[in-house]
Amino acid sequence: MADSKPNQDCTLHVYHTRYSSWGARVALVVAYFQIPCTVKFYTLRNPAAPPPPRFARGLLPVLEPDPRDENFAITDSLAICEFLAEQNPERHLWPKDRKLRALARAAAAEMHSGFGEIRNTYHTNFLGRYIGKVPVSDAAAKEIRRIVDLWSSARAATKRRLGEEDEGFLFGAFSIADAFFWPVLWRFRSYQLPLTGITEDGLEWVAKMWNDPTIKAEVDEYFAQAQDPLSKVEHYENIFKENPDIEYSQFSKDWTFDASKA
Repeated sequence: MADSKPNQDCTLHVYHTRYSSWGARVALVVAYFQIPCTVKFYTLRNPAAPPPPRFARGLLPVLEPDPRDENFAITDSLAICEFLAEQNPERHLWPKDRKLRALARAAAAEMHSGFGEIRNTYHTNFLGRYIGKVPVSDAAAKEIRRIVDLWSSARAATKRRLGEEDEGFLFGAFSIADAFFWPVLWRFRSYQLPLTGITEDGLEWVAKMWNDPTIKAEVDEYFAQAQDPLSKVEHYENIFKENPDIEYSQFSKDWTFDASKA
């Protein structure tokens, strides 16, 4: 187990975020908005290094907002982010614009509860790289099209409302919505999923996410975790190893997004 940043307020308990989409979302929100918080990492599927006993169900992430009260803990990534938004209104974790805020909440909720085919087929492995004939079922293709359309429509609505104030994220400035789509954006990269039909504005958002300095720092954290052999989870490595048409490797830290090849 490793910790990041000195604690000034809350404590966030997460599985190593190189594999945990739920934990990666909250960790990115904490990092992007510079919320004083200690992040404690645990090894996924390793009985030798379980979360603390007080997390009896073993479900992470868990946020302990008050170090003086271990009896108060918040589970579920969306509930945690909503709590952080309420606790830090000056940081604007949701869009300032009322209508965009509603759209951002709807988008995050859809990502939070939907896209089961993608979740169950393309497991989270932020460093994994699959090249070749990665299978895409009809159900997965439908979800992929929906995600691409959601990104494109979000950017279009935002540009109409914000104009020159638009910062290029899904709903203007970076928000919880961007963090919630961060893990699935990685799946598009890891599994070479098609961005067919994405608009130019949607593609610019993809580039914005890959090039943002704070997000790049989170990526560095994933690579740092990989230096610890105890963080490795074989279950999420090379999931198509029985398929000779797919080559598995890992991305390097110097990878850059090329929109012309998307």
